[in-house]
Amino acid sequence: MNKVMLIGNVGNDPEVRYYDADQAVAQFRLATSERSYTLQNGTRVPEHTDWHNIVLWKGLAKIAEKYVHKGDKLYIEGRIRYRVYDDQRGVRRFVTEIYGENMEILSTRSTTSVTSDYKLSSGADDRKTSDDEPF
Repeated sequence: MNKVMLIGNVGNDPEVRYYDADQAVAQFRLATSERSYTLQNGTRVPEHTDWHNIVLWKGLAKIAEKYVHKGDKLYIEGRIRYRVYDDQRGVRRFVTEIYGENMEILSTRSTTSVTSDYKLSSGADDRKTSDDEPF
């Protein structure tokens, strides 16, 4: 089973690209942090932050484009993917990405829960929506 669940803060506005007949892919970074703590012997362990590369596809990418902004708190559920490529200088690069399948915006600005299944169903993006709610 390949399942990842993250709660963190968005590090940059999503970069959204469109391809192949109005299909979208969004990419952004998400920071997750472990709080600092003190061990029983008095040793202080500092806060630790990890940065994750998030990739969202199709309708979920369009939702991210509209509603996700730098600093927002998100819950992302998906799967981990590893990629290897050679950059323009011929240096081999290794990339770890989280392919998001579910997303929930936890910021107080809006509370939105979206799954890729909803967005991938035919006609889901054509539904009429109110200005207050994304669907």
